[in-house]
Amino acid sequence: MTTHPSLTQIDRYAVGDPGLDEPGVWAIEVHLEDCADCRARLAGSTTVASRAVIDRVATALDREIAAGPAPAGRSRSWSVLRYRWFVGTLLPWLAMTVTVLACAALLGALWSGLPSLVLLIAPLAPLPGVAVAWHRRADPAWELIAATPAAGLTMLLRRTAAVLAFVVPALALLGAGTGVSLALMLLPCLAFTAATLLLGSLVGVRRAAIGLIAVWTLVVIAPSVIAARMPVVLSAGSVRSWALATVLLTVVALLRIDGSRRLSHQD
Repeated sequence: MTTHPSLTQIDRYAVGDPGLDEPGVWAIEVHLEDCADCRARLAGSTTVASRAVIDRVATALDREIAAGPAPAGRSRSWSVLRYRWFVGTLLPWLAMTVTVLACAALLGALWSGLPSLVLLIAPLAPLPGVAVAWHRRADPAWELIAATPAAGLTMLLRRTAAVLAFVVPALALLGAGTGVSLALMLLPCLAFTAATLLLGSLVGVRRAAIGLIAVWTLVVIAPSVIAARMPVVLSAGSVRSWALATVLLTVVALLRIDGSRRLSHQD
């Protein structure tokens, strides 16, 4: 609007007259941004009720400014914990993981001829959670976080640690109930987690997790269930090999920091 709006137009705008069309309202608002005189006229055109609302808002703002910034409360701490270390969409996957492990333990108790299903599934237990820990379709705030320095390896490691903090106690509890060695239960789990992070720096964490789950199921779980025999890779003598593999995979994954920083563009 190149000319000043009339006093009638300003009065109608001040009271929110529905008769003003949208282009007219937009033109008045654009003009008010640059014209101090018309803003002063608008201030004089407000109703008593509008001025009372403005006075209350101004008083509340003055009181809050004088009081100073509020101390960080528990809600802020929880917000930091949630977005840095956890994401709500992990809960269904973690619940599914625990449910699958519990069903495996139940089946093992009912059919004694089967190999330990909990031990067979243990290496894969954290992978569904790791797969969605840092993925654009699983995190509502992905676009915001992906643009921050915390994105990539740092965020992935934090949320992977949160997944392991949930899965490892569940495995330890179920392993204790089945009499399986705790080391043999947890070391493959940690090795597969490290392998997922390592491969994730190349093909994306989600693809890496899906690939490892598919390969382990086809090569180890299915033949073991069909033959009703525990595979050699999960025998008591394989503990040292799993420990060595866990350490090596973890070190190499950490050395792949540059590749992990680009995780946000791969998943």
